[in-house]
Amino acid sequence: MGEARDVMDRLTEAVTHGDLKTIADLYTEDAVALTPDEGEIQGRDAIVEYWRSMTTSIPDATFTYRNRFEIGDTAVDEGIFTGKNTGPIPLPDGETLPATGRTVNIRGIDLAQVKDGRITSYRLYFDQMEFLDQLGLLPEE
Repeated sequence: MGEARDVMDRLTEAVTHGDLKTIADLYTEDAVALTPDEGEIQGRDAIVEYWRSMTTSIPDATFTYRNRFEIGDTAVDEGIFTGKNTGPIPLPDGETLPATGRTVNIRGIDLAQVKDGRITSYRLYFDQMEFLDQLGLLPEE
């Protein structure tokens, strides 16, 4: 197992346990993250805030691996993010929605590029519509 794989495994563990200090320690100060719901996020502090929102909304998350790869300085995970929405859901305008109490099972892929033991670039892909539908936040057809 190489450096990128080790860092990605530690990130997944920290996210599923809401360990924001470890999450912060795993990113460089000038890291960039790309997510489907927030777009491009610049800097470690902003990335930690993104994860704070996720871990507050779904504090009991688990991640079930489907595939795990390491290619040079990049680790790639494919799997299912599962958890119950028991915390408020932040909206882009600063407002929040109350918890829905629903469980989500979201397929996703994330990639972390690592240098000197820290993530410099992170990309997360998941289906936002599937996420919102499972939370019961889409209008009924």
